[in-house]
Amino acid sequence: MRPTTPQLAISRLFDAPRKLVYRAFTDPEHLAAWWGPIGNSLPRDEIEFDVRPGGFQRWTEVNAADPGIRVHVHIDLTDVVDGELIDGVMRVSGRLQEGIEPFETRLRIEFHDDTDGRTRLEIRQWLPEHLARPSGEGWRQAFTKLDANLVNVQLTTER
Repeated sequence: MRPTTPQLAISRLFDAPRKLVYRAFTDPEHLAAWWGPIGNSLPRDEIEFDVRPGGFQRWTEVNAADPGIRVHVHIDLTDVVDGELIDGVMRVSGRLQEGIEPFETRLRIEFHDDTDGRTRLEIRQWLPEHLARPSGEGWRQAFTKLDANLVNVQLTTER
């Protein structure tokens, strides 16, 4: 039985419009630019999205220090509201870091307008308890990359 309370709850403010932050999660080019811990990468040819209820998101994350560590992420999307919500079941497999076994987690990401054109992101994950801390750190590192990517995208579109 899955717990009713998420083991990981993150609220984060981004200095970018909601439409752009949502696109960072739903456009393969954008996701490849920021997903994962610092240094890790997503080969563009291993990203496949069909973002809609009943659709999916799939990608492979390659570890910077050991390229043999290739994490396969597959999300079966149960609920998608354009610009507002991504909800589904995430399965993580492949050759993972030492001590981490393949796992499944429910992932819910909500996108909210905030003041001054900013976006508040609410993330909830129901995952094995021992993975809450490393997952939280992974999100923090990814958000550092996402912040920089959002600035770059906004600067490029303003030109």
